[in-house]
Amino acid sequence: MFEAVNAIERRYTPYKLMLSADRSTSKEAAAATAAYDVLFTIYPDQKSVLDTALAASLSSIPETEGKLNGIELGKKAAEGVIAFRASDGSDARENYRPYAKPGAYVPTIVPLFSTIGATTPWVMTSGAQFRPGPPPALDSETWTRDLNEIREIGARNSTVRTAEQTTIGRFWFLVGPRTYNPIVRQAAMAKNMDVVDCARLFALTSIAGNDALVAVFDAKYQYNLWRPITAIRNADITQNPATPREESWLPLGDTPMHPEYPCAHCITSAAISAVLRNIVGEEFGEFSLTSPTAPGVTRKWTRLQDYSDEVANARIYAGFHYRFSTEVGKDMGRKIGELTVSTQLRGSEALADPKR
Repeated sequence: MFEAVNAIERRYTPYKLMLSADRSTSKEAAAATAAYDVLFTIYPDQKSVLDTALAASLSSIPETEGKLNGIELGKKAAEGVIAFRASDGSDARENYRPYAKPGAYVPTIVPLFSTIGATTPWVMTSGAQFRPGPPPALDSETWTRDLNEIREIGARNSTVRTAEQTTIGRFWFLVGPRTYNPIVRQAAMAKNMDVVDCARLFALTSIAGNDALVAVFDAKYQYNLWRPITAIRNADITQNPATPREESWLPLGDTPMHPEYPCAHCITSAAISAVLRNIVGEEFGEFSLTSPTAPGVTRKWTRLQDYSDEVANARIYAGFHYRFSTEVGKDMGRKIGELTVSTQLRGSEALADPKR
């Protein structure tokens, strides 16, 4: 959508496509058509729903040559983006190998997202560009502190977790773009952005959010660190007397099916926050979010840092992530968000000097 509408005014540097169009071209028609063509490529089974949405978007645009040109421009933009992502590795076949001794049973659910770390990033040089150092040793002060913290506050039957912390933990069982796209929308509305600036903001946050996932799953499967439920139930084999074993320990929620380190929720929220902070500022008014995993609850913030910090704390309350993992995830996300803003879709001054 950004490549399409930006081609009409060339207000910002394009991502990859060198498109151009007359200023009379309808931005709305271009954006709607580009969105439709990409979505249909990914979700062909949703054709009827997408057809209805496209018709509704185009129906309010006057029947002019500008509308027709906008539709054609949107098709070109979608075709170009689909083409340069055609071999990005996102369709790689899953081949995770369970760790087991010959003949020994292991849980038979295959972990999720084992191939994402090897897909082509949008802005990073590779999934390993921001790969952190290894997690702390199992006899270290950091490990001991953070394992004991989550053992107490993240347990399903915790007596130290408050009612609000339990609500926050459950609220953030919600994952994916639904955890940040509504906030991006609220930021765009707060700043009264036009269609070009809206498309740019969503493109930047989408790029940063995608690369955050590539980076975090690269690291997760590199280090393969056990989750709290595994660590606590096996604490006796670490030879660390300061981390007692609890043979029946359970987290507040069902642990996500992939390695622990670093925190994925934390890296995405920090990456999105870094983009928004650079584009609209740390404070752009009150913003909020609801979650299907905490019906009737609305979380509200006035600072992006508070939003990002709540996401990180929620994963501890839920019993999913150690505190060191949340801090590492936030640091990675901040770097990815800042890289995205500093190198992609820059202002028109960068058109004259690509090195800027």
